[in-house]
Amino acid sequence: MGYVKWAIILIFWGLVASALHYTLPQTDIVRITDTYEKRIDPGENSLFWAQHDVGSDPTTTNRDVFFIQTRMTNGKIMVYRNEDTGWSWPPYFKVNSSNLQAEAADMKSTAEAPKWVALRHYGWRNEFLSIFPNAVRIKPVAGPDVRIIPWFNIVFLTLLAAVVYAIWVRWRRFRRRRIDPLIEDIEDNLEIAGEAISERRSRFRRWLDGR
Repeated sequence: MGYVKWAIILIFWGLVASALHYTLPQTDIVRITDTYEKRIDPGENSLFWAQHDVGSDPTTTNRDVFFIQTRMTNGKIMVYRNEDTGWSWPPYFKVNSSNLQAEAADMKSTAEAPKWVALRHYGWRNEFLSIFPNAVRIKPVAGPDVRIIPWFNIVFLTLLAAVVYAIWVRWRRFRRRRIDPLIEDIEDNLEIAGEAISERRSRFRRWLDGR
């Protein structure tokens, strides 16, 4: 049972960590190489696409999605989608995908005359599942070596850890005061009941032997 308990705990916290890593904002220093729009018909990967843009028909299955092509400081290519999140999850309340696409198009540059930007996004990139991170904000930076400190993530994770610790401490206190004594009483009652049953069996056997 101990192995099962720890397996469940590890799976639970693994899922929590994955959800946080997908949802919390991340910032990449990139150079925008191109922008385009593409008709998308989400299928099995629909979980990793945002909802329809605010004001559009939510009943349609396919839609046009903006994309931003970039090259990172290490030379690798990264492609971002640019979708509204509206009032759905994750709670970025993004409704300016068209404006963001215009900003991205205005910041395109070449390798000979690069313009570096800090592109904030959430989500993952997976070529096999056709998953793209969703761009949230674009900001020009001085160069590829600029350092971005994720203050929001630091504050959020610190507060989350404090809340989890506070809940854990209160749960421990509640368990010691209420649950543990109740379990001990049940165990004592079961032990007493077992002893009573054993005594009755002994009496019955002695009665049979005396016949």
